[in-house]
Amino acid sequence: MLLLLLLIIPTRTFADQVSDIQAQMNAAETQRDALLAQQKVLQAQIDAASAQGKTLQSTIDTLQASKNKIANDLKITEASITNDTLDVKKLTLTIAEKQQEVVDQKQAVADSMRKLADYDSTSFLANLLTDGNIAAIWQDEFTLSNLQDTLKNQITSLQTAQTTLAKQKSDKVAAAADLTSLQSQLAGQKETVQETQDAQSKLLAQTKDQEAAYQALLANNIAQEKAFEDQLFQFESQLNVTLNTSSFPSPSHGILPSFPVDKVKITQMFGKTTDSGRLYASGTHDGVDFGTPVGTPVHAVRQGVIAGMGNTDDDKGCYSYGRWIFIQHDDGLSSIYGHLSASIVTVGEQVQAGQIIGYSGGAPGAYGSGYSTGPHVHLGLYATSAVKIERYTTSIGCKAVSIPIAPPDGYLDALAYLPALH
Repeated sequence: MLLLLLLIIPTRTFADQVSDIQAQMNAAETQRDALLAQQKVLQAQIDAASAQGKTLQSTIDTLQASKNKIANDLKITEASITNDTLDVKKLTLTIAEKQQEVVDQKQAVADSMRKLADYDSTSFLANLLTDGNIAAIWQDEFTLSNLQDTLKNQITSLQTAQTTLAKQKSDKVAAAADLTSLQSQLAGQKETVQETQDAQSKLLAQTKDQEAAYQALLANNIAQEKAFEDQLFQFESQLNVTLNTSSFPSPSHGILPSFPVDKVKITQMFGKTTDSGRLYASGTHDGVDFGTPVGTPVHAVRQGVIAGMGNTDDDKGCYSYGRWIFIQHDDGLSSIYGHLSASIVTVGEQVQAGQIIGYSGGAPGAYGSGYSTGPHVHLGLYATSAVKIERYTTSIGCKAVSIPIAPPDGYLDALAYLPALH
């Protein structure tokens, strides 16, 4: 009886603790739902501020709205971390409970097998001669049959408990992985909040709250970028690289299964466009720009490995990608994501399509924005066989940084490989 009580008490404790944790998880879910509702309101404020045009006040308003939204997103992530942490604790307890159940079931099976062995050790005739009571012997045989049925049921219960335990352990591993991912996102969001705040302060300091000074800043950015693009185009045009068209797939929608941002708003297309003629000395734009508020999660467009990262803002006077991430995919394609406010991956890391790799930036003057006249993500696509990452030592203003370099025909139109736009 004492053993039975010892086995029952921990189970009740497990159940009580699991119930308490579930109540905390429900509270965290309620908090997150409220934050998600607030997120929609803050996003509307960003959209309204962004629609005002490229003025100093609208830029400051957009940065402030973005900062508020990122702060809210931080709380959402923290609530998710709380929930996942509780989920891991809950799974730990249920695993412990199930492990105890497996131990109990094994003990029960062992007890039943011993009893069966005891009954089997004496023959029916010996029992008859010993007891002389055939009714009692028939009762024993009935008991033996019941023991066999009980043993079968106990073995089935043990197998079920072991299967459930394996599933719970698998769930715990998945929950722990989700928790790690959320913690990386939290770090990236915190960095983005700081970058946004710094950009706001820097803009006000540079312009002294004067619209004319802000417009002069944008004009200077454009002029500096034209000079850089001219150097880069001339340099890349002289690269002695023969493009092997059989080394990468022909354009087809869906080869890149994920857009870099959830809300697709294209602000500049690939190739020769009105803006590319105005902005780039080559007259072409080597990627696709997605307009999106600072702090927007940026996703890998396809699975692959992080083959390079950098920040051209580390070299003062280098007007290029700013903070960038380069992914080499498994099909002869490679992609670059520029003007980021934060990155949450490392070189050599394997990533999946749709995985968050960083957060968007592009606020003029912000560290990591590079050349940019407004918040956006630059997505570039290359034939892997034609691109290489190297220090751009022949440039005027970017000698100390490394960037992906490819001949003009090594650049591809990402929109021809992404899902079709509706």
